[in-house]
Amino acid sequence: MPSKPYIFFGQNISKTGKVTKLSESISRIVQELIDKDFSLQSALEKGYGNYSAIARMLKPMVEEILNHKVKIESVITAVKRASVTYKPTHNMDVTDIIAESAINLRTDIAKISAEKTRKNLETLRKMLASLAREEYVQIIEGTKVVTIIFDQKLIDKIHSDFPLENIFEEKNNLVTLIITSPKKIIETPGCITSFYNAVSRRRINIEETLSCSTETILVLQLKDVGKALTALTNLIAEARKLSKKMLNEPIQR
Repeated sequence: MPSKPYIFFGQNISKTGKVTKLSESISRIVQELIDKDFSLQSALEKGYGNYSAIARMLKPMVEEILNHKVKIESVITAVKRASVTYKPTHNMDVTDIIAESAINLRTDIAKISAEKTRKNLETLRKMLASLAREEYVQIIEGTKVVTIIFDQKLIDKIHSDFPLENIFEEKNNLVTLIITSPKKIIETPGCITSFYNAVSRRRINIEETLSCSTETILVLQLKDVGKALTALTNLIAEARKLSKKMLNEPIQR
């Protein structure tokens, strides 16, 4: 009688299959489980995560997905492999840019998302032309949706003078965090990802985001601002400590 196959994300793995194939499957499962758990990612990144303890926690989930008993040693090996993804790269170009960044906060922000129609685009053009230059307005244009982020005090004027059709979503009492970085950020990969990761690992939803030259703008709900500000402040503080340390103990960049 042929051995029973075990299903892993659409692949068949038989009991008589090669060990290497089973190991690759365990590695993929472990990687996906860690990718979904911000606390495990942070533990591996900061270096305080114990490989054996993490493996013991993940082992039952791996066995349930594989429908197959696995050795704890195989899971530990998979955790070690996955940890490389979250180890700090110490890219000093990124670190220096983050260290020189500053955060500004703007409250009482509203947003409206509507269908990207010719009429709506024309309405937005008229709105931008009529508003004073000092008014805070940002427009994000997608393939099917256009979103306007603006000072909440303008909401009545926008509804009365510049009404949009086919509105999908409208929110107020939002906050923007504006991260201003040195000009080098324009050509340095990894900086904006660092900002996003710091916020997302606190399980904070980013309502909208855009990048404008040296500014990275995050639109958040009011309830999440404190956590996000702490996360970004800590990120910048750690980068400044590392940059200062590297002045005395230079490493290869």
